[in-house]
Amino acid sequence: MPPVAPQPVQITCPACNTQFRTGIYTLLDVTVQPELKQAFLSGQINVAVCPNCQSASMLAAPMVYHDAAKQLCLIYFPQELTNQPEEQERFVGEATAFLMRGLPNDAPRGHLLAPRRFLTLPSLMDAILEADGISREMLERQRAHIDLISELAGMVSEPSHFTKVVQERRAEITPEFMATLNAFIEATPAEQGDTRSLLLQLSQRLMELFGAEMGAADEQEVAEALERLIDLADDELELAVAEVRGVIDYGFFQQWAAKIEEAEAAGDSDRVAMLTARRTRIVEIVEELDREAQAMFEAGSQLLEEILGTPDPLAAMHERAERIDEAFVMVLSANAAAAQRAENQEMMALFDQLGETAMNIIHERMTPEERFINELLLADTPQDATRMLRTNVAKLTPELVKRLNELADQEQQRANKPTAERLRQLARECGAMLF
Repeated sequence: MPPVAPQPVQITCPACNTQFRTGIYTLLDVTVQPELKQAFLSGQINVAVCPNCQSASMLAAPMVYHDAAKQLCLIYFPQELTNQPEEQERFVGEATAFLMRGLPNDAPRGHLLAPRRFLTLPSLMDAILEADGISREMLERQRAHIDLISELAGMVSEPSHFTKVVQERRAEITPEFMATLNAFIEATPAEQGDTRSLLLQLSQRLMELFGAEMGAADEQEVAEALERLIDLADDELELAVAEVRGVIDYGFFQQWAAKIEEAEAAGDSDRVAMLTARRTRIVEIVEELDREAQAMFEAGSQLLEEILGTPDPLAAMHERAERIDEAFVMVLSANAAAAQRAENQEMMALFDQLGETAMNIIHERMTPEERFINELLLADTPQDATRMLRTNVAKLTPELVKRLNELADQEQQRANKPTAERLRQLARECGAMLF
């Protein structure tokens, strides 16, 4: 099937009212055009740039994402569109019928008969990444790293405060965290020199504080990671690779090659095949993790450029609320720190407003349960959190206890022991008040 070109549309620039033509995609078939996948994940699809004022804006349009190899058919309808249900069904029916006609006769078609629907772009992107082998746990770990990068980047110019926070959150600054930070540095384009400079400064400060620990992994650490990844079951491999990402380097693969050579010398062809296949899969997972980190950063950078290019950045943020995420906040923090270093009072004030608005948008997206948990974690002292529990008895449910324990497990996996312990303590107190 030939590639599907974007449809030409006439739009009016919201910044300067210039009318111009641009292309808009309503069908992304990455089976035929694989290059569209990365462009979509990095926020470069359906973005129109005004030829007059260079303002960029996201075009709201329904979309069908198709990947025959992964048997994915994903449907997205922006919430701001007011299509009637019958119009939506007609759009989906025509798109899936077109895709079916382009498939080979022996290709699977079941995924086209039951497409998955999404109300937000981030949830659709998560589904794409999960199909690539990046589990929800891995995505959550990646986002936790982005949160920490954002927090530390905002205070790197305050040495005493920076050192204090880094020491408090030392357990979270793992080789995997450093790998994410390095992926962001590599993904930062040349035109964003201030952001790149700040991220490099952050990396250098961490190396100064934990040089020996943050440097190349020692032989024992590499050997332990290697044995672990050899012995694990297939369904446990993805999360384990994410956990030891920081030690997977050239030296790691040299040791892996030595294991293959040992098996070859022993005439163990089954082990040779297993080790070779697993090495290939580890390389794929590492590449997926790095691409995902870079795509999140690029999407955050693209969004900030769009917002700053409008006459009313605060209104533009609300118009793009569904795209505000941890990566955007991290890029925003980096730019705010750069403005502070340059003593640009006007931009500092703007970035403060944008940061507050971004956090409000993220807070509004939370469920009532998530908001309550967030408020408990933000309490100044454990005693204050206990008082909040006692004054909100109606909110205490068995489901809340379960959720607190689930979040504690997630934070434990991220090596964030203080938060994990706080969540478990809250779960115990909540349970005691219930029962």
